[in-house]
Amino acid sequence: MSGDLRLGVNIDHVATIRNARGGLHPDPLRAAQVAAAAGADGITAHLREDRRHIDDRDIARLRAEIDLPLNLEMAATEEMLAIALRHKPHAACIVPEKREERTTEGGLDAKGGFDKLLPFVTRLGEAGIRVSLFIEPDLTQLDAAKALGAPVVELHTGAYCDTPAGPGRLAQLEHVRTAAAHAETLGLECHAGHGLTFDTVEPVAAILTIKELNIGHFLIGEAIFSGLEAAILRMRLLMGEARAASKR
Repeated sequence: MSGDLRLGVNIDHVATIRNARGGLHPDPLRAAQVAAAAGADGITAHLREDRRHIDDRDIARLRAEIDLPLNLEMAATEEMLAIALRHKPHAACIVPEKREERTTEGGLDAKGGFDKLLPFVTRLGEAGIRVSLFIEPDLTQLDAAKALGAPVVELHTGAYCDTPAGPGRLAQLEHVRTAAAHAETLGLECHAGHGLTFDTVEPVAAILTIKELNIGHFLIGEAIFSGLEAAILRMRLLMGEARAASKR
């Protein structure tokens, strides 16, 4: 539907709802299966240190029972590295993580954390896991990601999405566009995500140098009102229309 623009659906917050009460419902695996049926190209799940939503059993089941590529979001810790090496997801996106935050706040400091990140990028890559770094749309961060040997970057779109419509948002979009173009010159595959909604996705989807969008919280929230399949189908439609218009 959207050509070379893929959609990864993050199912973390299905687990958030489940964990609010305990038990097994709603099941993140079932959400992944619905996403696959609705046309998702991959499933993203963030296994946090505090296991506030996705847990170890979820990762094992997702890896074993879905056919779509699994993108494991993880902090650069020995515990998460061991889990990634054990389950061998298709991809691992290294993200910053603080115990007290509500969700991932901002991008990874690939430049300042170069020495710490290098062994993680190297060991994941050696295991055949495609490494992505979740970074701000900043050229120095992209240069650092390239130097680290990560083949993929995911641009943090939170500042763009959180800025009210108008000149400020357009300026944030330009940062994303410039960063995506720079990624292409470096030979990095460029993804984007965080905070994207029906109202904000199209300008990002129109950036031809971005190959994948990862969207979770909004889709799970919208599913309360319209159902998950309908929410994903509408997101794919908006992405596809924006990409097709950009190619004309």
